[in-house]
Amino acid sequence: MTATDVIEIVQLCQEHALEVVLDGGWGVDALLGEQTRPHEDLDIAMQHRDVPKLRALLEARGFHDVPRDDTWECNFVLGDAQGRLLDVHSCTFDAAGNHLFGVAYPYASLQGHGAVNGFPVKCITPEWLVTFHTGYPVDANDYHDVSRLCQRFGIAMPEIYARFVGSETTSHP
Repeated sequence: MTATDVIEIVQLCQEHALEVVLDGGWGVDALLGEQTRPHEDLDIAMQHRDVPKLRALLEARGFHDVPRDDTWECNFVLGDAQGRLLDVHSCTFDAAGNHLFGVAYPYASLQGHGAVNGFPVKCITPEWLVTFHTGYPVDANDYHDVSRLCQRFGIAMPEIYARFVGSETTSHP
């Protein structure tokens, strides 16, 4: 998934009044203001009520469901013949920002801002991206992302990454 692809998808969503928030690796790079590694996919968070509209827009452009073991109505992947993958995470909040349904994002986590090749985007906040990169078996790509976020934003490195500190491992798929 290239920066051009990310911008194209975000612009398409904006043109159709769909608010998307970048998560995952592209969310990290948007916060950093530069692409720091290749990305297989684009992770986005969005309001669940907008999923049918997103599906229709992307299906009209050749995207289709990509089966995965963790697929459900609020977490699924769409892909196209060019190999672009969009990992969609949807959620619902009440008027006070309380999570009601879907992927359990804290409302405050969706308030970040960054840029992809200078194009402004919404993204997960730095503190929450670091938090979201814990609680599972982490790898060198996770360390790559988290170490840069921690350094840039003055966030303490989570203990789960202690084995990577000082290593020169920079594997990127």
